Amino acid sequence: MSRTNWKMKMMAMSKLSEKLGSGKPVVTAACIPPHGTDAAAVKKLAACFPPSLDGVIVGDHAEQAHGSALACAALLAAEKIEPVLSLCTRDRNRVALESDVLGACALGVKTFFCMSGAHQALGGFPQAAGAYDMDAVQLTQALAKMASAGLDFSGTKLPAAPALTVAAAAHPYLRPMELAVAQTKKKIAAGAKILLTDPIFDVAGFEEWLKAIRAAGLDKQAAIIASVLPLTSVAQAEELRTGPGSAISDDIIKRLRSGDASQAGVAIAAEIAGKAKTMAGVRGIHIHSAGCEPLAAAVIKEARLA
Repeated sequence: MSRTNWKMKMMAMSKLSEKLGSGKPVVTAACIPPHGTDAAAVKKLAACFPPSLDGVIVGDHAEQAHGSALACAALLAAEKIEPVLSLCTRDRNRVALESDVLGACALGVKTFFCMSGAHQALGGFPQAAGAYDMDAVQLTQALAKMASAGLDFSGTKLPAAPALTVAAAAHPYLRPMELAVAQTKKKIAAGAKILLTDPIFDVAGFEEWLKAIRAAGLDKQAAIIASVLPLTSVAQAEELRTGPGSAISDDIIKRLRSGDASQAGVAIAAEIAGKAKTMAGVRGIHIHSAGCEPLAAAVIKEARLA
């Protein structure tokens, strides 16, 4: 697909999509909605982010229950911050998901990040029942059809097709490589126009995946945004290290132990971001700042991403 055709497909209307369509690199960050009812807390959260950001991904109960992601996204939009609303299929069936999407569009949200979510047994509410009516790929496909054909999840014609862009997750450390490429291809075929990677710690492993993605021509079909995570403690790093594909090396652990872990985490994230932003096929950098939102500005400054 030529850049011109890809650009036409990106003409969905959000500022983030417009900038990607122009070929310019983007920078995004993430936040967790405050656990409370005070709208001023969201305004305080918004103040953490520099105006140079192209979007903020609003978390949707990744591990614990928080305030409404939809409400938080709408409040951020009112503060002139471009929100990207996460939609976790674990917690809602297709009726609730469709309702949230239509309501979010009416409130100024134009980009949606589709995710299945970790099993509820791994979070703060192990007794909760999961919905699992749709997975992330099916939700991506449903939203893409809503935007392109103006059809709701049941195939009924809407009064107007909502102007929205669909984002999905990419897993660069999934192996074998054929599986990683096939999974990425599946999400693009479903309608994802933006792919946010898992946090990068092993740059060589990420570059290996990116090379395979370029060879398959997938970087021309969706915008790949490379993610970095500013670690804040050795305990966090060790916990992530036990998960699949974390790729956190002994050297990273050593650097976190050697002094202020938060400062070291910012430095490591900035170094990785500096390398990733120069790689062919990378269209931007995402900072996994959810829960430590002030660190986004520090990574942006140190990596010279503004």
